[in-house]
Amino acid sequence: MQVQGRIWIKEQEKNFLGHGKIELLERIAKSGSISKAAKEMHMSYKAAWDSIDLMNKVSSKPLVIRTTGGKGGGNTQVTPKGMEAIRIFRQMEKIQEELFALFEGDLALWDSMLDGSKLTNLRRLMMKTSARNQLFGEVIEIKKGAVNAEVILKINNNLEITSIITLESLKELNLKVGSSAYALIKSNWMIVFKEEPKGISMRNCIGGKITEIKDGAVNCEIIIQKDSTKLCAIITEDSKQDLALKVGQKAWFCFKANHVILGI
Repeated sequence: MQVQGRIWIKEQEKNFLGHGKIELLERIAKSGSISKAAKEMHMSYKAAWDSIDLMNKVSSKPLVIRTTGGKGGGNTQVTPKGMEAIRIFRQMEKIQEELFALFEGDLALWDSMLDGSKLTNLRRLMMKTSARNQLFGEVIEIKKGAVNAEVILKINNNLEITSIITLESLKELNLKVGSSAYALIKSNWMIVFKEEPKGISMRNCIGGKITEIKDGAVNCEIIIQKDSTKLCAIITEDSKQDLALKVGQKAWFCFKANHVILGI
């Protein structure tokens, strides 16, 4: 038995993004031409343009723009907002496929599934965690040792996270290059630096702009942002004073690879 379905994202009661529209954006990004993308998808130019026009009107920023003039006579471009929409939608589809795979099997197995491992796996997918830092990415490299494995998770084009887990955990999670996973890092595992540290043993060191500081009686919460990724650290008020941390400054959050918990 197979479980199938499609994702539709609606905005203002209109179908904003779906599999077909994402494919159209991908083909435009590759060819730089609406007409070529429409021809490849066996659809009319008007239908392709109407889809683009709807997406642009619904989105806060255009997903596709057209340029005119120049040596080549102008072309069509998918904007950074459009490329981000493609990336997020494809990630959603991948998660959906993994979810549907939990239910696939013979009909005779469905009764046992109610108390079986597949339902347990489903609960795990829906679990919540107390870790303040939860980063979703793709496994791009795995280095196996005698006992542990080093797993590198690509969060985005400018951010990678290194985790060290046991070989047993690697097997249980069934992690492979190309797998999707979450990196969980507790905020009190972060070491905060005012200047970029040199010669430290911690594998992960991320620099960003301080966007928020929440003071407490003893500890304070520091939030930095690197591109679209936010990270949280908990340090003492004394440490904050010693570092003279302020909103708008650059800071570096560093943490050990064995403090990164991987989840699927």
